[in-house]
Amino acid sequence: MEQYFKVGVITGTHGLKGEVKVFPTTDDMYRYDDLKKVEMEFRGRRIPLEIERVRYFKQMVIVKFKGINDINDVERYSKCPLYVSREDAVPLEEGENYIADLIGLPVITDTGITMGPLKDILQTGANDVYVVEYNGREVLIPSIKDCILNVDLEKGEILVHLLEGLLEL
Repeated sequence: MEQYFKVGVITGTHGLKGEVKVFPTTDDMYRYDDLKKVEMEFRGRRIPLEIERVRYFKQMVIVKFKGINDINDVERYSKCPLYVSREDAVPLEEGENYIADLIGLPVITDTGITMGPLKDILQTGANDVYVVEYNGREVLIPSIKDCILNVDLEKGEILVHLLEGLLEL
C-alpha cells in the first residue's frame, strides 16, 4: 500500500514573499485548509515543509511555507510534487479506498476472466469509472454496485461484473 499520496504540484511562485502556486491533485482542493505539513520531492529526495497559511485563487492553491520568506528561496521548486503521509490523508468512509491503493490491482470478472491491471480511475460527476487494459484496449467500467462487486486489498484484486455491451466496440 502507498504510504504517501500526492496532493499537488508547485507550478510557480506567487508574489515576492515566498508563496507558491500549487495545482491541487486531490479530490477537494479545500483540504489544504486542514493540512499542517507536506513533503516536497526535490531532486530525488523528500523535504518536509510546514504550512504557514493557505489561500485560493481560481483553481490554484496559494501556499506559504514556514521559514520560506523570499521569492528567491522558492523559484527552484517549480514542478515539484507535494505529498502527505497516509496518517495525514483524509479519512475514508465505510467502503471507500484510496485510488493509489487500487491502481495496478488485477481486475477479474465474475466469470473468471483476468482482464488486466486497473490503469486509472476517472472521476466524473455521476460516478467514478475504472479504466482497465484488456486485449490491447481500454475498457471503461462504471464504479456502480452492479459492476464493482468487491475490492479486496488483502487479496489484491478487484472483482467486477461486466454489463452487456461493455466489451463491444
